[in-house]
Parts: sequence; C-alpha cells; structure tokens
Amino acid sequence: MPSILMRMTIDYPLLLVVSFACVVAAVIWARSALRLERSWRRLLEGSGPSGSMAASLARSAYRKEVHTTVLYTVVAVISVGAAFVGSWPRLIQVLLAIPIVMTMVWGRRFLAEADLIEERASLERRAEEVLSQENLAPRRWAARLAPQELPEFEGFEIGRAYEPGTGLMAGDFYDVTPTGPKRVAAVIGDVSGHGIEPSITAFQVKYLLRVFLRQYRDPAQALEELNAVISAQTRNEEFVSLCLVVFDQAAGTLRYASAGHPPAWLWHDGEVRPLRSTGPLLTLNPKASYSSREVALDPGDLLLLYTDGLAEARAGGQLFGEERIASHIRRDPGVAADVLCKSLLAAARDFATGPIRDDVAILAIRRT
Repeated sequence: MPSILMRMTIDYPLLLVVSFACVVAAVIWARSALRLERSWRRLLEGSGPSGSMAASLARSAYRKEVHTTVLYTVVAVISVGAAFVGSWPRLIQVLLAIPIVMTMVWGRRFLAEADLIEERASLERRAEEVLSQENLAPRRWAARLAPQELPEFEGFEIGRAYEPGTGLMAGDFYDVTPTGPKRVAAVIGDVSGHGIEPSITAFQVKYLLRVFLRQYRDPAQALEELNAVISAQTRNEEFVSLCLVVFDQAAGTLRYASAGHPPAWLWHDGEVRPLRSTGPLLTLNPKASYSSREVALDPGDLLLLYTDGLAEARAGGQLFGEERIASHIRRDPGVAADVLCKSLLAAARDFATGPIRDDVAILAIRRT
C-alpha cells in the first residue's frame, strides 16, 4: 500500500487547497447543524401552535445545513481524487450521487417550508402594519385637536404645549381662529372620560364652535348655541369644560365666557388676575345660560389658558394647583409665550411624583 501511494503523482496541487477549504467549510456547517438539531429537539418539546411552527422551521434549517455539510464533504473528496489524475473515477460518481439524492428527497419539503416562512413573514408584516395604524390613530387625533403649529396673527404672540396622558385617546383641545377683521378667538377645552367617543366629541365641539363664532359676536351666545347642539348629540355622562376668549384689536379688549373650566390667568397692569367660570359645564343642562365679561387688553398683556391636567399633576396627595400656575407667570411675565407654556409643563412634570395621568393642554397669547 505505501508503495502504491509513493507511485501516485500530484498533477493539480491547487485542488488539494480547495479540498482543505471544503473540509473546513464542512466542519463549520456540521457544527451549525448540530446546534440547530438541539434547538429543534427543545422546541419540539414545547406546546402550542407557535412552538410547533418554530420546531418545523428549525428542523428545515437543520436539514438544509446537513445537506450543505454533505455537499462540502463530497466536493472535498472529489477535489482530492481529481488532484491525482486517473484516481477514484467510480468513487467520484458515487459520491456525487449522494447530495443529488438528498436534494431530490428533501427538495419539495425545502420549497414548502420556504413558502411557509414567506407566508408567516407576510402575516407578521400585516400584524405590524395594523399595530402601527392603531398607534398612529391617537397621534393623528391629537394633531387635529391640539396641533403643534398654530396660525400667526398680526399683533399677537401665541405659544402652546400639549402632552397626552396615559389614556388611549385625547379629549383635550385648543384652537385659535379669526372671527372677523381685527378679531381673533382662542378656545381651550376638555371632554370628560377617555377613549374614542370623548375624542370625537372634542373634535365636534372644536369645529362647531368655529361656525357659531362666525354667527355670534358675543362668546356667551356662541356657548349657549353650542351647548344646545352638543347636548342633543352626546351621552348623558359626557361633559365638556371650555373657556372661550375673543380678542378685539380695534377696541383693545378681550371678551370671555367659560363653561365650568379652570380659571384662565391674565397678566394685566403688573398683576395676575383669574378669569373664572361664567356658566356650567356644557351638556350639564341643555338650556343653561352663560354670561360674558369684557376686560381691557393692553400691549404686553398675556393670557394663559390650560386644561385641568396641569393643575391636577400630583405629588402624593398634593396638587400642582392654580396658585403655582399664577406664581409661574409672576416670576417672568415677559418671557416668550411658547417658552412659558413649555416651562409650565416641565414644572408640572418635575412636581409630580409619577407620570401625569391626564392630558395637558396649555395655550398662551400675548398682545404685542
């Protein structure tokens, strides 16, 4: 036998390098196949359709890697044989048949399992799209009810801040809209409850009010008309608090009406004063009456509107409260309106010992 090997000549030494590389690849694929085989066995012991599906996919991957291991082994042996001219021709033919037979036996299963993986990936992609839409819907509602960008009005500086609470859908809203030449209306409101229905009601209130403000110059009349319409459409347990302010640049005044809303704060003549409620919550009584009040508005004066989520931020049993809001304005009444809103929201967050659970909307308007 040694004499036979000594008589053999290596005509293609490069094929020995190829053979060695194929042996290394076969070892790598074999180790991977062993790991997949262990994973397949473990998954097979699990229960439920998801465990069975994962086991089937792991078994498919295991078979493919066994196939690849055999293929690299065959190529390694063939390369060694081909390096010696005329050596092992029949053995080479037999070895080539092995991966071919394996492919024919397992080929259909490989294709079926590939289709299964593609189908599963498609289902997962659709599920992700559905979840994405579900997460996107509340943000789009919030963008309509409390937009990040507000229109600019000559003679006014406007700031805003909004943070959704832990509920799924927003019920807080604000709006700034022209109601005539030199007249601008600002409104902020809050619909009780959480979920899609309060959010829809908030949407209706916001845009119905735009219509009524075109019909009535007095904000109290607009609130009475809005109350009558909304009371006929909403559920009995759904209430709306709202503060409506109409700025008249020509007269240098603001006229406001408030339906059970937390007091707005007006910085005027070097002091902060509250603009308190002038009527009950909307929908509490369909025939409720509202009054409006008019105050002077000088250049530099500032009005701050907010929803109760700001004042009700909690630190244990203590509330952030209305007085802290007023004090925040007193500390720097000349600060930019947008900065004031954001700093107030940050102060409420710092004060609270946990996440602010209710929605918070803040609107600041300064006459320039």
